[in-house]
Amino acid sequence: MLKKTFKTIDRTIAAIEDWSLFLAVSLALCAAMANVVLRKTTDINLYWSDEVVRKVIFFTTFVGCSAAVRHRSLIRIDALPQMLPILKRALTLFSHLAVLAFSATLVWLGGQLTLEMYADSYARTPTLQIPEWYFYAVLPVVGAMMFFRTLVVMVEDWQGERED
Repeated sequence: MLKKTFKTIDRTIAAIEDWSLFLAVSLALCAAMANVVLRKTTDINLYWSDEVVRKVIFFTTFVGCSAAVRHRSLIRIDALPQMLPILKRALTLFSHLAVLAFSATLVWLGGQLTLEMYADSYARTPTLQIPEWYFYAVLPVVGAMMFFRTLVVMVEDWQGERED
């Protein structure tokens, strides 16, 4: 029952990651391309397109971290376990614990930053005037997603279900 619940949560998070990344990158690509085409063919300049691209890069960086945990693609110590296979489990555990610590920090500090931006009515993006707290809210959400994903990966490693 618990395993089925975790798999459902994992699939839901995967769908959120995949679709949000697809939509965000598509939006940035369309905005940037429209700006280039309009600037080269007319006198029109979409002054807000650069801001959209910057915010999408911010968003995709953090959501991509959660996806990287899912695909076991985070940076980690790789050469040492190949030279000394006996250290593989210990270094993998260390890597997972470091990701858990980073995720918890992201939730804690990201939550504080989100609340600070929410309280500041002047904290808005320069051109589109979108409240900044929307973007900072990504931090604790992604931190929680990474934390959950890392726990799932740790359990898989512990049970030997999926070995790298």
